[in-house]
Amino acid sequence: MFPTIQSWRRGEPAPQEYFTFRNGLWWPVEVQGSTVPPGSETPRSFHFSVLSWNIDFMRPYGEARMAAALKHLRSLVANKPDPSIVMLNEMTQSDLALIKQADWVRAGYNITDASTDHWESPTYGTCMLIPTTLPITSLFRLHYPVTAMQRDALFVDIALPQSQTLRLCTSHLESLCAIPPRRPAQLAAAAQWLHRAHAGIIGGDFNAIEEFDRTLHVDNGLKDAYLETGGVEGEEGGMTWGHMAGRRERTRWGLSRMDKILFCGGVEVVGFERFGMDVVVEEERAAGELVEGRDLEKAWVTDHLGVRAEFRIEVAEITSTVPKEGTRQEGARQEGTPGA
Repeated sequence: MFPTIQSWRRGEPAPQEYFTFRNGLWWPVEVQGSTVPPGSETPRSFHFSVLSWNIDFMRPYGEARMAAALKHLRSLVANKPDPSIVMLNEMTQSDLALIKQADWVRAGYNITDASTDHWESPTYGTCMLIPTTLPITSLFRLHYPVTAMQRDALFVDIALPQSQTLRLCTSHLESLCAIPPRRPAQLAAAAQWLHRAHAGIIGGDFNAIEEFDRTLHVDNGLKDAYLETGGVEGEEGGMTWGHMAGRRERTRWGLSRMDKILFCGGVEVVGFERFGMDVVVEEERAAGELVEGRDLEKAWVTDHLGVRAEFRIEVAEITSTVPKEGTRQEGARQEGTPGA
């Protein structure tokens, strides 16, 4: 039985199961540092995408909004030749229920969370949808030592050739301003686990609203997918929050680049884009009341744009040699996993 809210400790990786759909049900799968049969790992060289989207948990009509968001996500990942990983922030229990009911999720994805059992917050949390073509060897959640909002980092390890690992992470960093600030300690806690793998990627809502947020990726040895593909800090083309906020919120706070995808190690970013602009609720009654009661121009599903980065990863072939007698052969860098 994996740790739940009663048994995990802050700052220590808490293993959890993932869920796969089979015979009409979502079944838990327990994997921690397991190996996959040779040939079951990813190809030595392949492309894949990471999509991250925050679906505002505070707006009413959550089920209608999430249904529209899932429909849009399906349009972004359907019939793509390469795997698309989906990271979701501010999920609620009803959101998880809709994810589990979605035909396209059942057909092509494993999910990290089928319930709220591993979240500290009883209200909202994070989850990932992992294509079934990507072999999962470990999954754990790191509850931040420094947080007033019950935030954490969720990690999924994917098997690569040569016993290497692609480590995926999603996180919803602390909101608002604080003295001292909490986001630097949170990203630092997540980054140290990313650097222990052959390649690491973290996406999510980074709540980047202060000047120091602009350099947190540099401070932690990470690259910013938006900047690496030619984006310019401060330009409207990179902003992800505010376009679909209420009029008063937008007037007060303006636009900001809250949502990011960062990476490190043996992975290359080859494309970046925002998505989700003007995605609206389709149910007529819910749409009407959202516009009238929330100071919105349209019945938007959330106040955030999503971000999508395309990556290429290549694992070099290692030629084994027999060391000479009396010498020591250096091995590959040890990768960190829970319990290792």
